[in-house]
Amino acid sequence: MLCKTFASAVHGVTARPITIEINIGGNVMLGKNFYHLVGLPDVAVREGFHRIEAAIKNSKFRMLRKKTVVNLAPADIRKEGSAYDLPIAIGYLAATGQIPEDNVSDYVFMGELSLDGSLRPIKGALPIAIQARKDKFKAMIVPIQNVKEAAIVNDVEVYGVSTLKEAVEIVSGFSDAKPVEVDTRGEFRHNQSNYLIDFSDVKGQENIKRALEIAAAGGHNVILIGPPGAGKTMLAKRLPTILPPLSLHEALETTKIHSVAGLLPADTSLVTVRPFRSPHHTTSDVALVGGGTNPQPGEISLAHHGVLFLDELPEFKRSVLEVLRQPMEERRVTISRAKISIDFPASFMLIASMNPCPCGYYNHPEKDCVCDPHIINRYLNKISGPLLDRIDLHVEVTPVSYEKLASDERPSEKSEDIVKRVMRARAIQEKRFETMPNVYCNAQMPGRLVRRVCKINAEGQDLIKKAMEKLQLSARAYDRILKVARTTADLAGSDDIKMEHISQAIHFRSLDRQNWAG
Repeated sequence: MLCKTFASAVHGVTARPITIEINIGGNVMLGKNFYHLVGLPDVAVREGFHRIEAAIKNSKFRMLRKKTVVNLAPADIRKEGSAYDLPIAIGYLAATGQIPEDNVSDYVFMGELSLDGSLRPIKGALPIAIQARKDKFKAMIVPIQNVKEAAIVNDVEVYGVSTLKEAVEIVSGFSDAKPVEVDTRGEFRHNQSNYLIDFSDVKGQENIKRALEIAAAGGHNVILIGPPGAGKTMLAKRLPTILPPLSLHEALETTKIHSVAGLLPADTSLVTVRPFRSPHHTTSDVALVGGGTNPQPGEISLAHHGVLFLDELPEFKRSVLEVLRQPMEERRVTISRAKISIDFPASFMLIASMNPCPCGYYNHPEKDCVCDPHIINRYLNKISGPLLDRIDLHVEVTPVSYEKLASDERPSEKSEDIVKRVMRARAIQEKRFETMPNVYCNAQMPGRLVRRVCKINAEGQDLIKKAMEKLQLSARAYDRILKVARTTADLAGSDDIKMEHISQAIHFRSLDRQNWAG
C-alpha cells in the first residue's frame, strides 16, 4: 500500500516542500533488511528508522516485517536532520492501515521522535509554517515546544503535540485538541523594547554617548578605543536600548533567522527586541558569517536588524575580520556550495572595542604604557585599513574619574529620552529615502546618493579637504564623513549640513591615522 505525507526542508531562511512516499508490500527474505530509505538522506535521516521503530512499538502500534520503501521527494535535494521522524512514522502507520489515511495529506508534519514516542523540538518551525501557508495546507503538526513560533503565521492551523500518539489522534479525528492561536500584534506590542539595562546606568562619558546617539540615528558602525575598565563594553551593551523599536516586519525577519538556528527560547513566538550578538574572539570565520556542510546563519545574520559587538577587536584572527568587509557593504552574505547557493540577510550595526595596545595603557592620562613601539604597531596592524574605512565613528574612551563615579549629581539621561531624538532623525531619513529601495538610513546610502543628499558649501569642502590631507583618509572615509555629518544635521533638525556638523563628523574619524600603524 502507498501513502504520502508532507514535510519541509529548510534552506537558508526559507523552506521547501518535501513529499514523503511510503510503499509497503512484499515479504522480506530472512536476514535481509526490510527498510529502504531513498531520496538523498543524510546520516541523521537514515538513523531515524531506529528511532521510529522504537517509538511506534512504545506507542502501542505494530511494526510489520514487510518490505518498506521510503522516498523523500524531490530526490535531488539533500535531506538533513532528524525532523523527518514524525512524517515518516505517520506515513508508515497510514500505509499499514493502522490509522486512516483520509486526512493525512491535509497536514505538514515535522518532529524528532524519542524512543518512547515523545517529540523533541525542531529548527525552522517559522519558515516551515510560512511555506505550509503558501502551499495551502490545512494544518501542520509540530512539537509542543515549537507551536507558538509556528502559530504566528495566519491562515494555517497549528497543533502542538508532545507524543506520536497525540499526533495520531489529531489526524484520525479522535482528539478534541484545538489549534493554537497567537495574537502576534498584541504579543509584539507587549514585549517591544523590553530591556533590563539603560543608558542612565552610565556615569560620565557624555562624548561617547553622543557618538552612540549619532550611530543609532544613522545606523553607523562604531569602534571604541580605550583602556581596560573605561566602560566600553557597558556602553556597547546599551546601544540597542536607543535604537528605534523593531517593526513587526523586522521582528518576523529576525525571528526566521533565529528559528532556523534553533535559538528561539521555549514558548517564544517572536523576537521583539533588537538582537545583540557578542561572539568570543576565538570564533571562526564560518561561525561569524555562516556556512557549514548544511549552511547555517552565522553571528552577523543572527545580529540582523540589531547589533554585532566585537570585543577586543585585535584579538580576532585577521582572516575572520576580513570576511566582514563584503557583508558590511551589501548587508547580506551569500554562502555558495557546489550544488546550492544561499543568501542570509545581514543588516547589522557593528560596534567594536579594543585597547590601544597589548597592556591597555597607551596614551592613558595617568598610567604608563609598558609596550615597545614595535609591539604597539604589530598590535594595531591586526586591523586592516579597508575594515577600518568601513567603520564610520572612531571614539576614544577615557576613564571616568572617581569624583564623577562617587558624585550624587542627577542621573544620566535615560534611554527612552535619547531614543525619541533618534526616532525623529530616523523619521527624517525614512521620508528622504521613501522612493529608494533598500535604503532606510544614512549609513545605507550608496556613493552616488551621498553626493546628492549630502551637499555642502565651499567652506565645508575646504574643511574636509584639509582633514583628508592631514589624516590621509581614503575616498570611502570621505563618504563616511558626509554620511555622519548628514546624520548629525538630522539630529539637529537641520536641512543643511553646517560646519559644526562636519567638524563633529571629522572629530569622530580622528583615529584613522593618528594612533594607528596603518
